[in-house]
Amino acid sequence: MNTIINSTAVVPARASRYGWFVCLMAALAGLLFGLDIGVISGALPFIAKQFTLNDHVQEWIVSSMMVGAALGAVGAGWLSWRMGRRYSLGLAAIMFIAGSLWSGFAPNPAHLIAARLLLGLAVGVASFTAPLYLSEIAPRHVRGAMISAYQLMITVGILAAFLSNIGLSYVADWRWMLGVIAIPAVLFLLGVLALPDSPRWLLQRNRTREAKAVLQRLYNNPDDVDTEIREVKAQNAQPKQGWGLLRTNSNFRRSVMLGAILQIFQQVTGINVVMYYAPRIFGLAGFSTHEHQLWATVIVGLVNVIATFGAIALVDRWGRKPILYVGCAVMAFGMAALAFLLHVGIADLASRMWAVGSLLLFIAGFAMSAGPLVWILCSEIQPQQGRDFGIAVSTFVNWAANMVVAATFLSLLSWIGESNTYLLYAILNVAFGVVVFLYVPETRGVSLERIGQNLMGGKRLRDLGKAD
Repeated sequence: MNTIINSTAVVPARASRYGWFVCLMAALAGLLFGLDIGVISGALPFIAKQFTLNDHVQEWIVSSMMVGAALGAVGAGWLSWRMGRRYSLGLAAIMFIAGSLWSGFAPNPAHLIAARLLLGLAVGVASFTAPLYLSEIAPRHVRGAMISAYQLMITVGILAAFLSNIGLSYVADWRWMLGVIAIPAVLFLLGVLALPDSPRWLLQRNRTREAKAVLQRLYNNPDDVDTEIREVKAQNAQPKQGWGLLRTNSNFRRSVMLGAILQIFQQVTGINVVMYYAPRIFGLAGFSTHEHQLWATVIVGLVNVIATFGAIALVDRWGRKPILYVGCAVMAFGMAALAFLLHVGIADLASRMWAVGSLLLFIAGFAMSAGPLVWILCSEIQPQQGRDFGIAVSTFVNWAANMVVAATFLSLLSWIGESNTYLLYAILNVAFGVVVFLYVPETRGVSLERIGQNLMGGKRLRDLGKAD
């Protein structure tokens, strides 16, 4: 995560093959996250039919996972600090297994809501720990791509869930849709056992010998190891704090607030409305049968995956802010176009295709920008002495906002209408772009230590990535 400086050149630290393996294994937490997001869209119509559920109960079945995730994010900071990143991911895997099996065998909606609450706890812990772990493991010149790989795994999980929903929809078996996630959860648990502890976490406990052994396996150049240890120890000389630092340090409050705002805007783009209620949205767009709606949803998942590769390829070349500008503009246009089509009416094949195109454009804009980049930025902007606390707060806010959006979407459709609902999301995406311009720093190629020093030194938020 550092740059070696000598008299002739500046050489970015290089990860070893083992380093790439570790990062990819940690990113698999996103696969389970994505599976749990995607599976409910296909299962919900069958659950609603079997138990004769109204919209309000359906909203709670969907949003109960977000409640659990918000609670999990609150506890994840303490768990990650006390147990370490690796054991926190292992605990999340165990909860994924238990929650998936409980969901599949749920005898009534109450049990299903409770099971999804447990799954939410797993998602909350994983969504906090995995980006944090990746930011501490990955060299700075590929840090954006490595954390984007976590988002890629989320999109792959969503697509896999959509495909699974298609296959199981022909037998109308929602229990298998929900329960089959236990299989990849077991595989993830086995993979976690192969991960090392974060060297930063080890150094925070003065376990220098163990940290050096991990870094020697992660980096190709021995000089990178010594520089990493020196920089992290310098940061660790400052006492680690959470609430106390938040109360007494206005600079830390700025980074915590920015992380929370970014997570709110990630959710009010409307992305998880599309993911949770995709079949219903395609029903509004004129796709009459549930099978046709599910196949259209698969296309959404495929575009989501492909566009995320764009983020991985460009985030460490273009930088964070340019990609966010493009993404906000694309998302706003896609939502506005869908709002217009719903306003004038979708009555023929051509208008249905335009509606699908608008939705896919929105998905592509999110997947290449706000999806991965918000998680990247939230893991980068917090100072070392308050990183666990700051990321825990932003992750909690993400899931709280997610819950509000998921729990109100169907009611919002009934209250202000379909067209106005999507127009509202378009306006919020424009506002997101304004926030990026005013407050978001460019962190491409900058060490976490430098960002933290700039923050605590009082630099403007948008200038945290500047060297001087």
